[in-house]
Amino acid sequence: MSSALTFSLPGALEAAEPPEARGLTRDAVRMLVGYRSDLRLVHSVFSLLPTFLEDGDLVVVNTSGTLAAAVEGTDPAGRPVVVHFSTELASGTWVVELRRPRAPASEPWGDAEPPSRLALAGGAAIELLERYACSRRLWVALVSSPVPIARWLAVHGRPIRYGYVERPWPISTYQNVYVTEPGSAEMPSAGRPFTPEMVTRLVAKGVGVSPIVLHTGVSSLESGERPFPERVKVPDSTARRVNLTKAVGRRVVAIGTTVVRALESAVDAHGEVHALDGWTDLVVTPVRGVAVVDGLLTGWHEPEASHLLMLEAVAGRRLLERSYDAALEEGYLWHEFGDVHLVLP
Repeated sequence: MSSALTFSLPGALEAAEPPEARGLTRDAVRMLVGYRSDLRLVHSVFSLLPTFLEDGDLVVVNTSGTLAAAVEGTDPAGRPVVVHFSTELASGTWVVELRRPRAPASEPWGDAEPPSRLALAGGAAIELLERYACSRRLWVALVSSPVPIARWLAVHGRPIRYGYVERPWPISTYQNVYVTEPGSAEMPSAGRPFTPEMVTRLVAKGVGVSPIVLHTGVSSLESGERPFPERVKVPDSTARRVNLTKAVGRRVVAIGTTVVRALESAVDAHGEVHALDGWTDLVVTPVRGVAVVDGLLTGWHEPEASHLLMLEAVAGRRLLERSYDAALEEGYLWHEFGDVHLVLP
């Protein structure tokens, strides 16, 4: 298996606030376009996305909405804690990540064994049952809440943020414009630059737009950890449109790594995509490759992140290296409020 890309990310390239706070519209972020066929790079802006797509291409988006998944609480000694709600396993049972407050956001709990029960805001509590999938950071927890958990999170939670984001932003800042149902611990951020006008322009050009749903867990995995299973739904209508697009020789462009994982989880040995409603534990790597996705719009990923292996499967190693070298040299911005990277065949 290829090793994930290694590079040094300067702190100045970590987007600390949304583009709107920098005087830009959502669709005005920069976009680096890379072509796998000839390794060509084009520096552009997201608002010009339709010029890089063609009549008959299909864009697939993840319509999962972002939860207010970070909740404050206390341990039995009265010390503050932060709980990140990652993935709902069953009614009342969640995968959670434990963290300690540390300005401007929070930091991992550390190596000390946590107490089995933690009190949370709004009269709720969690009971830690076991470590999740041998992770040192994630736990399976039973959640007790005075109201349904979705409502409780909406009232007492806030969006997950990490230290590079210097101050809190409202949950609306972390929602894509085409959201249909909440469920993601963190925003599927590749779609953040989309606006209603952009969707209209794509459709007017003859580019199809179809949905999947994949509810993302927390992104703060330890080095070397594989992505954990996630809930996924590929509607039959999307599966049929993907198959038709491929059959007529047009391109399927995934908006985000979550869409790649969803579509590649729904394909059979003959390259046909089928409806899927369940869980996926698929990890897309250069060795596994991709059977469905031709292009990918994504953000810029941290050094050695597992998503870089998926990106290499779509882009190829040479284009991946050229793109990241160019992004670092030209000062593209990283993370959910940063710039984007469009990979095309």
